[in-house]
Amino acid sequence: MAAIDGVGALRAKLRGQVIGRDHPGYDEARRLYNAMIDRRPLLIVRPADAGDVAAAVTFARAAGLEVAIRGGGHNGAGLGGVDDGLVIDLSAMRGVDVDSAARTARVLGGTLLGEVDAATHDHRLAAPFGIISTTGVGGLTLGGGVGHLTRKLGLSIDNLLEAEVVLADGTIVRAAEDENDDLFWALRGGGGNFGVVTAFTFLLSPIDTVVTGPMFWPLERSQEILSWYRDFMPAQRDELNGFFAFLSVPPADPFPAELHLQKVCAVVWCYAGSDEAAAATLLEPARRLDPLLDGVGAVPFPGIQSAFDGIYPPGDQWYWRTHFLRDLPDAAIEANVEHGSRLPTWKSSMHMYPVDGAAGRVPSDATAWPGRDMKWAQVIVGVDPDPANAELVKAWTIDYWDAVHPYATGGAYVNFMMDEGQGRVEATYGENFSRLAAIKAKYDPDNLFHVNQNIRPA
Repeated sequence: MAAIDGVGALRAKLRGQVIGRDHPGYDEARRLYNAMIDRRPLLIVRPADAGDVAAAVTFARAAGLEVAIRGGGHNGAGLGGVDDGLVIDLSAMRGVDVDSAARTARVLGGTLLGEVDAATHDHRLAAPFGIISTTGVGGLTLGGGVGHLTRKLGLSIDNLLEAEVVLADGTIVRAAEDENDDLFWALRGGGGNFGVVTAFTFLLSPIDTVVTGPMFWPLERSQEILSWYRDFMPAQRDELNGFFAFLSVPPADPFPAELHLQKVCAVVWCYAGSDEAAAATLLEPARRLDPLLDGVGAVPFPGIQSAFDGIYPPGDQWYWRTHFLRDLPDAAIEANVEHGSRLPTWKSSMHMYPVDGAAGRVPSDATAWPGRDMKWAQVIVGVDPDPANAELVKAWTIDYWDAVHPYATGGAYVNFMMDEGQGRVEATYGENFSRLAAIKAKYDPDNLFHVNQNIRPA
């Protein structure tokens, strides 16, 4: 009962909010993006600043409470919530401070991708993040950060300059190449294992308008198109990114009504520049394949970053599985076509993101991210708003994953993982795992921060 008895004192210390189970907003506050996951924390703290975060961490440690950290809440495994523990919900800590001369942005830990995109776009600058603008910067970055600019600018972590971190003992430190460099190494891909990041500083690059959008082909041409994509994408200049997908055409504008809900194979392109003629030259081989729909055009960068927001609002049932792939042999393509052609619901999908180009040229030991020799990070998602379809989408996702797994590396992008066990985490980090475990032992020896893809202390 110590946790209950001390809540009043915790409230008195904080500038932010403490939400208990008797609070009228409790059910809304505990709700996760993935409605397949339901958690009932004892307390939810919404800190106003790093000092509040430190007080919440200290309180939880003293009370023996499990701690979960929530940024945008998009984590597929629901790791932004915890039963009978304390959730540190960073949603009140949002803000972006752009220094256009230095080409940097300081981003508070609860900020969403779209808020960063809007602030940096005002200066015709950008940093590489994911593909849904309601995603939290914190979780996405700490897991690596794959998106439309990966081949041109690298992962989000490759553009991270420093971080403000609340450690398990409640101290607030700076992590960068010149201070706590071991912690900085671990934060870049090691997930939320090492502390609560309350602010990030990113390097920005001159990105304003991009040439972007989808091309769709009939489902029956999937083997042809995926085989072509396998050979085409790695040979392209860094400026051109494109992820392959199996999807159902969304039943809304701007897609033609005759294509609505039709299952297709697709590539969503993003040329990191405004030169439409240069982009057209690079994409000419794709256009020679006669797509059903060619939706590529010049768009302000935040436009493509938010293009999927309406399709995937909070509250759907989600089940995720993921692979790293060094190559796509013909047998792997056949397995993808077989299962990708059987999308169980219209929101279910498979995306295959290229992680080569600039991201692939970073040395494998330069950051905790384990996949520098990979070509693709694959995610398979079963999605539907109806809880009655939860088992349907889960079964399809697992069957699909099982079919492709023999051709994968054994590891995966941690941001796309469910709760899959310690062996999966160790396989993901590979040669970096022992170093991560040693750093974990230094900064969080009691494993307070374990509601994540956990790296246990050495």
